[in-house]
Amino acid sequence: MASAFTHALVAYTIGKVYPKRRHLFKLFALGVFCAVIPDADVLMFKLGYDYGHVLGHRGFFHSLLFSFLMAVVLTRIFYYKTAWFSKTSLLIISYLFLCAASHGLLDAMTTGGKGVAFFAPFDNTRYFMPESWRVIKVSPMSISRFFSEWGWRVIKSEAFWVGIPCLVVLTITGLVRRLAGKS
Repeated sequence: MASAFTHALVAYTIGKVYPKRRHLFKLFALGVFCAVIPDADVLMFKLGYDYGHVLGHRGFFHSLLFSFLMAVVLTRIFYYKTAWFSKTSLLIISYLFLCAASHGLLDAMTTGGKGVAFFAPFDNTRYFMPESWRVIKVSPMSISRFFSEWGWRVIKSEAFWVGIPCLVVLTITGLVRRLAGKS
């Protein structure tokens, strides 16, 4: 898995590309939550589910269906005054969905694990990106192991493969918005 820091950075970057909205802190906080929460599925190990089970790590909670359901539910809870099919509601749902779905995509780009069940619960097949795209060092599952040499290698890998592209996207977005504001 990629680290929580990288999942949060991607959610922030996606949010900065989206059209300006009110209550950005709440929206970004929900986006970061959606991007990070799929890894709570490691708790399923303690409940007796193995890695390959549909409820195991990188299973249903990393799927596109879960990403969509979470986006809809959180939008209804935190933006209950927004009309269901309004432009604002659809933008919020799509942002939260992209944040959640980015989690599985990043995990599919790692060098370890057993892949991601993007289509669970309908299909528990685990997928990775093509070998040439599997460039992110897999993050340890425990906090103590993260603060080790292994964790440092993960941070360097994520900074290069995810951090730099996010910085480029943020810079270009800022420049485009600044130029658009001057015209």
